[in-house]
Amino acid sequence: MSEDRFIDLESRLAHQDQLLHELNDVVTGQQAKLMQLEELCRSLIDRVRSIGDGGDSGDPADERPPHY
Repeated sequence: MSEDRFIDLESRLAHQDQLLHELNDVVTGQQAKLMQLEELCRSLIDRVRSIGDGGDSGDPADERPPHY
């Protein structure tokens, strides 16, 4: 093989290595964001459930009329 061919292969390998690192950073960031969103969804689901569970136990005299 000629020296130019080796240089071309090394250059391609370096570019692919850089791209792999960039893609890894993107995937890592997306995974972190996904975990945050899953936690937020769990928190919101728990909050909605707690509101639904506690809404019926209140005194009807304390509720606002529907026209307010």
